[in-house]
Amino acid sequence: MKAAGTNSGSSPAAAARPVAPSAPAATPPEAPPPGWRERLSHGRSLLIFLPLYALATAGFGMASLGFSLFDRSGRRQHGTAQAWARWLLRMGAIRVEVRGAENLIFDRPCVLVCNHSSYMDIPVIFSRLPLQFRILAKEGLFKFPFLGWHLRRSGHLPVARGAAAGAMKSLLRAADVVRRGQSVFIFPEGGRSMAGPLQPFLPGAFFLAIRAQAPVVPVALSGTRAVLPPHSLHLHPGRVRLRILPAVETAGLGKTDLEALQTRVREQIAAALAADAAS
Repeated sequence: MKAAGTNSGSSPAAAARPVAPSAPAATPPEAPPPGWRERLSHGRSLLIFLPLYALATAGFGMASLGFSLFDRSGRRQHGTAQAWARWLLRMGAIRVEVRGAENLIFDRPCVLVCNHSSYMDIPVIFSRLPLQFRILAKEGLFKFPFLGWHLRRSGHLPVARGAAAGAMKSLLRAADVVRRGQSVFIFPEGGRSMAGPLQPFLPGAFFLAIRAQAPVVPVALSGTRAVLPPHSLHLHPGRVRLRILPAVETAGLGKTDLEALQTRVREQIAAALAADAAS
């Protein structure tokens, strides 16, 4: 944020001269009120989509809890999350175009990283990535009823926010999970990009990949911000594009290569988002 201040373009001499009174500045025109279609759409989101999404989350969450009594691997719980995500997208009339599916890695674990701009990113990811993976998510999500119960019982990994020691412990635990053969998914921006542009990446995902000597699979997701904007419960039917980019190998890389890996992956995702914006 920039602090407010005086206009640096005015000289001291100009500031000393008397200024003739001028007419009051014109008030900028207000944005036109939303039309009846927009109001109807917003009302539909609040009165129909939101309750249905809440019921679906509770129902699929309870099913996931039930599966966790018999399946400690988390595979059935992950399948339940995929069914939940597909249901949300179908109900919201959200169409997902997937490109680059051939770049997915099935024969060994990987670290998947993706840009993050909307709460709708999670359903899109779960519904369209045909992999068993566990997400590295902020610890607060694990405290929500149903959702948090599912995350914890499915083997997803909480990350402590604001505590360096706790975050490092989470990353080391995640590296062990990857070494044991389980792929991990991370949003390297550390949270949703509220302003829109791709934010700087945090090093955690790339430290994890190097530590586990696992390839990084970049994923670029565009369109979800228009479907469900930040700070909004207004769901808009629409099209989303998911690009799976070529994997970046980390075999033989060490700590000194972390920054270069982080920069390379971010540039790949930024280029894919720019291509989608231009198309």
